[in-house]
Amino acid sequence: MTEPKRTITRRDFLRGTTFTTLALAMGLFPEEEKIVGPAPKTKIVLIRDPDVMDAKGRINAKVIRRMLDDAVSALFDKEDPVEAWKLLVKPKDVVGIKSNVWTPLPTPEELEQAIKKRVMDAGVPEENVDITDRGVLESKVFQKATALINARPLRTHAWSGVGGCIKNYIMFVPRPSKYHGNSCEDLGAIWKLPMVKDKTRLNVLVMLQPLFYGVGPHHFDSTYTWQYKGLLVGTDPVALDAVGVRIFQAKRLAHFGKERPFKPPAHHIAFADIKHKIGTSDVRTIEIVKLGWKEGVLI
Repeated sequence: MTEPKRTITRRDFLRGTTFTTLALAMGLFPEEEKIVGPAPKTKIVLIRDPDVMDAKGRINAKVIRRMLDDAVSALFDKEDPVEAWKLLVKPKDVVGIKSNVWTPLPTPEELEQAIKKRVMDAGVPEENVDITDRGVLESKVFQKATALINARPLRTHAWSGVGGCIKNYIMFVPRPSKYHGNSCEDLGAIWKLPMVKDKTRLNVLVMLQPLFYGVGPHHFDSTYTWQYKGLLVGTDPVALDAVGVRIFQAKRLAHFGKERPFKPPAHHIAFADIKHKIGTSDVRTIEIVKLGWKEGVLI
């Protein structure tokens, strides 16, 4: 049976500094662009828990472990999270857990350790597991990795509009600046390099206390963070980033009282879909399974 195809219009192939509108980057295609037939859905899980962190931002390790377990179990329709992880990694795998160490908003250690524990519960020996960010090219585990787990917080970014799952792999190249052109339009190409191609088993977009606005290359202002207390989990990094940006857009509208475009535009998400074909940015073809706390979910 031939798979249903989505019609791509000339808007999908516009070039220049803007490429597409932010709406396209978030998968909001114009009405006249139709999906032919019932498009297959990309499944992701959004899980939130009001007890995952306290008012000072301290993480409850037990709660974040439970959130990860529930999300992965729901993603693969398994009651036992270990059985779900056994679908992701095998005992013979060498597993690199790609985190992010940006000082104001790093991947929480509690989440890193929760991922590592489940990888080992699935049978992978500890010596075949490593967690790092900027050291991926030097890590012997990452050099031999047969499987990758990608985990980082979502935040606005001065070069790419937002930094999410897609951008987290920029440390797999020796010269990250090579990918900064036109608002980092070709970040998706990194996912096709031999060191990472087809190796990513799971992506976790951390939405605990994300940074939804900022200006300048080193911007961080806690005024523009909020305790969303969530995780977005899935196998498609583009879908996770597209949904994360939708949540950011809703938060910016609520905070500023009007739409505030991303500067620069986060169009690398659309490029990752349409040009590099590593996932889907069209929210109409993304199934969001929502678990846990619903207040202020924004999507």
